[in-house]
Amino acid sequence: MAEPVRVRRLTDEEGQKLQQIVRRGSTSSVRYRRAMMLLASAGGNRVPVIAKLVHADEDTVRDVIHRFNQIGLACLAPRWAGGRPRLLNPDDEDFVVATATTRPTKLGQPFTRWSIRKLAAYLRKVHGRVIRIGREALRCLLTRHGITFQRTKTWKESPDPERDAKVDRIEEVLERFPDRVFAFDEFGPLGIRPTAGSCWAEQGRPERHPATYHRTHGVRYFHGCYSVGDDTLWGANRRRKGAANTLAALKSIRAARPDGAPIYVILDNLSAHKGADIRRWAKKSKVNLCFTPTYASWANPIEAHFGPLRQFTVANSNHRNHTAQTRALHAYLHWRNANARHPGVLAAQRKERARIRSEKGIRWGGRPMSAVA
Repeated sequence: MAEPVRVRRLTDEEGQKLQQIVRRGSTSSVRYRRAMMLLASAGGNRVPVIAKLVHADEDTVRDVIHRFNQIGLACLAPRWAGGRPRLLNPDDEDFVVATATTRPTKLGQPFTRWSIRKLAAYLRKVHGRVIRIGREALRCLLTRHGITFQRTKTWKESPDPERDAKVDRIEEVLERFPDRVFAFDEFGPLGIRPTAGSCWAEQGRPERHPATYHRTHGVRYFHGCYSVGDDTLWGANRRRKGAANTLAALKSIRAARPDGAPIYVILDNLSAHKGADIRRWAKKSKVNLCFTPTYASWANPIEAHFGPLRQFTVANSNHRNHTAQTRALHAYLHWRNANARHPGVLAAQRKERARIRSEKGIRWGGRPMSAVA
């Protein structure tokens, strides 16, 4: 009696790669199904069971297993060629693309998205127009037309009734008083764990970090302050967000301009940023708080500087504790501020923008540029 068809013993690298493909499911359907066949066979499943699992013919499963035993993981990307010419005309292809990009519920189907199998079955039964096409041919057709399987994304607009007025105010102070404008925001939470990132390494040999199971260090929040005129970023790590920590950050900003003249601080409208104590101190200290609209933190100038801060201090890191993490943050900030653009260059750019706005007679929010609070 012939021995059952089964993959050879997997190496650790092969097993981890197959498990990664099956778990993530973010690769092509062919690669995903073939990885499932091999992983199922390595787990002791017989060919008939695997064929039912992946909805394939038993001979296909045997071919994939034999191919893996010959060339290894290269069998996940078959190089097909030849075949009969296409049987669909351009109108049929356009109809297929339109159907694939239409939500199934609008076509009377009881599911929220198409799979290749469901789409092919629907096209064979659609009233008045029968299109017979195989799953692989359908996948290739969609790829040729730029239709790919993607994650859906969310979006939201600011419901703030004063959105335009707040954005106008922020743009106004940035243009008129750049040397007296600051920005404040929190960055985090920052945990103690190996964090994935990217780096230069020999091809096929990326830098590796250990996995973690117990995270007992808690989290921290970086309270960042940014001087627009000086292009300087500083801050401190705190255990939590709160009015007291916000007030301490605002006082450090006020200390950066100790002349007593008004300054402007751009920050989001978090409740910890606009308590009674903060407003009372701000009024007394001549600190004008310019709040960003709800869901529009992009209007805060400091947001663009948090990206590099995350990439060069948090990503691709494995800090031992929060003390080491804080030292790394401050070391990067020291380097960043020492290598920032010269303030004179920034001032020349602002003067040129102001000149252009003055020549065009642009007004802020429907008010003359002289009407500044």
